[in-house]
Amino acid sequence: QVQLVESGGGLVQAGGSLRLSCAASDATFSGYAMGWYRQAPGKQRELVATINSRGSTPNYADSVKGRFSISRDNAKNTVFLQMNSLKPEDTAVYYCNAPTRVAGGSAYWGQGTQVTVSS
Repeated sequence: QVQLVESGGGLVQAGGSLRLSCAASDATFSGYAMGWYRQAPGKQRELVATINSRGSTPNYADSVKGRFSISRDNAKNTVFLQMNSLKPEDTAVYYCNAPTRVAGGSAYWGQGTQVTVSS
């Protein structure tokens, strides 16, 4: 069982920055890609960014390219999401995601952290 714990959310004005962290409990963290998703009220959960196991290949949703940066520290089993130039439409609950560790299993999700951007 993998536990993911997000932190770093909060209330920020438009144009501001936040840095989210996600700490994973398992020793296999460094062998798997990680991702950040978000879900705004009344909307489906959407992919924000992913990063490969080595941290060398980030990918971003078009809506956050150039503003958000995903990174990871495998020594600390932690993945980060640096969010700059925040907009009101970035308001959502942000979730950390890890793939299943067994074939046919389910992915792992954190409890989510609220990000609210005021205009």
